[in-house]
Amino acid sequence: MSLDVDFGRERRSFVGHNVPADHPIRDLPASSALRTAVGIVRGDADACLRQLGVGLASGLPRYYAGSPVLPLVSPMPLAVGQPFSHPEWLYELKWDGFRALAYVDGHHCRLVSRRGHVYKAWPYLNEEIAHSARCDEAVIDGEIVCLAPDGTSRFFDLMLRREWPHFMAFDLPWVNGEDLRGMPLRTRKRRLTRIMPRVESRLRYVDHVAGSGIELFDAACARDLEGVVAKWAEGTYQGGPRTSWLKIKNPEYSQAEGRHELFEKHRSRGDRATWTKPVLQLR
Repeated sequence: MSLDVDFGRERRSFVGHNVPADHPIRDLPASSALRTAVGIVRGDADACLRQLGVGLASGLPRYYAGSPVLPLVSPMPLAVGQPFSHPEWLYELKWDGFRALAYVDGHHCRLVSRRGHVYKAWPYLNEEIAHSARCDEAVIDGEIVCLAPDGTSRFFDLMLRREWPHFMAFDLPWVNGEDLRGMPLRTRKRRLTRIMPRVESRLRYVDHVAGSGIELFDAACARDLEGVVAKWAEGTYQGGPRTSWLKIKNPEYSQAEGRHELFEKHRSRGDRATWTKPVLQLR
């Protein structure tokens, strides 16, 4: 296998709630700020800010629009690779579903797609993640999937809303006010295990094997799974297009049949124009 590799928030207390110092609420008149802060405490930040004319996307460059304390995280992209084994890499099964970041803020959770769209089809999954995660605030990276009785993912059950989905969590960029994006993957995954529920839940941890990428890939293909994801164990959580993650797909995966044509049909020209090919960079 040939790879080109380059080795190479301040918060203040406001009306009984922690609001970032650069949050747009601080530029509002006192009376408006008070009403908005009360709305934020009640979990109605979006509606309050819209009512007061504060643009969520433009006004919150560093923080997620649905929360006054959670950072806006760019999902780690995946480059394409071929099967390989290496002792400094971790290998996970590739779950076949919709990639999402779970923004957990107290008893509230929002699932947000790679392109920043909020998933609204599974409010019960949001609620279960928020109540199952053993933390106050977090940004959890994972995959929304529907599971068959044997534990394998079923993409079309998810797309057609045939079953209730699970959230398979594989990374933790941020938790309880601490930014983990600059920490190694090994550390982030250990921290992720600490906030996983101790009882049966639709929030589940994605485990890994170390070093044995070819063996896991062969096993995934034998069971007709989508493939594996290879991740550099010392890698930080990077924003695109740089990445230290590789998706290695099963070329004979039965559920992939006809899917490319389906998604190309509905993909806008704007999506194609803004897409940037991920670049493997170990950092």
